[in-house]
Amino acid sequence: MKTIRVRISAQEAEAKRISDFLADAFEDDGNPVTVYEATPDGSLWSAEVLLFDMEPSEAIAEVEARLGSEAFEAPFEAEELPDINWVEKSLEGLKPVQAGRFMVHGGHDRDKVPPGAIGLEIEAALAFGTGHHGTTAGCLEEIDRLLSLREYVSILDLGTGTGVLAIAAALKARQSVLATDIDPVATRTALENARLNGASHLVRGFTANGMQDRKFRHFGPFDLVIANILARPLMKMSKSIGEQMTQTATLVLSGLRIEDGPRILSAYRCQGFILDRRREKDGWLTLTLVRGRKLA
Repeated sequence: MKTIRVRISAQEAEAKRISDFLADAFEDDGNPVTVYEATPDGSLWSAEVLLFDMEPSEAIAEVEARLGSEAFEAPFEAEELPDINWVEKSLEGLKPVQAGRFMVHGGHDRDKVPPGAIGLEIEAALAFGTGHHGTTAGCLEEIDRLLSLREYVSILDLGTGTGVLAIAAALKARQSVLATDIDPVATRTALENARLNGASHLVRGFTANGMQDRKFRHFGPFDLVIANILARPLMKMSKSIGEQMTQTATLVLSGLRIEDGPRILSAYRCQGFILDRRREKDGWLTLTLVRGRKLA
């Protein structure tokens, strides 16, 4: 599958404005959007979106069509990214990551897990979530904290990626966890990683688009949901997620930029959730929300 990166460069304020329009136009379809400082002196910033299964010229045309005049004066660039297993690449030379009691590592670092830690062996796979990203690490730290405070009856990892969060929750709580993803490759990866970590009897999973799939009825309602996705899909699914959770539930949300916090809180406040804990890690935000009670 071809991956095309479309980059739009401008001064900081304009790049951030364009990034917001890109997020509005593409994140609901699962296309990652980012904005970053492109030059050391901050004179130039870049807003980027990844598109799939098209040529660079088609990608530019698609972005221009969706943005219209919103990026009229900013130059567009598009390039096909090399066909590299980016998760495998990201693991090369990276040390194991400690997040709470968990240590995420590759097979080559199996012997580096210290006594008392819960090792999570995540090999290269075509799915997101190795523990080296601030959102994944933030979720792992929160899973460790929450499952040390109380027991949960029904746990869901929504948008499971590599399955690392589902495996962590299952091994920590020693109970069954449901892992779902919109991407069948991610679902297969999660279940294979569960087997690799000796948790195949605890982690169940299926491919589902959001929370509307009827199969959720056989597993819910959930009193703990972990969703490390993106801000716009999380906002779009706030009602359906709330409907699948108990009236005394805990919800961990990540995949969020710092500035996403207020709109996420507003969307889930309408579903009866209030903020219990906020974590910032490497520029990313993890929110823990509760409904019907307070955590210890």
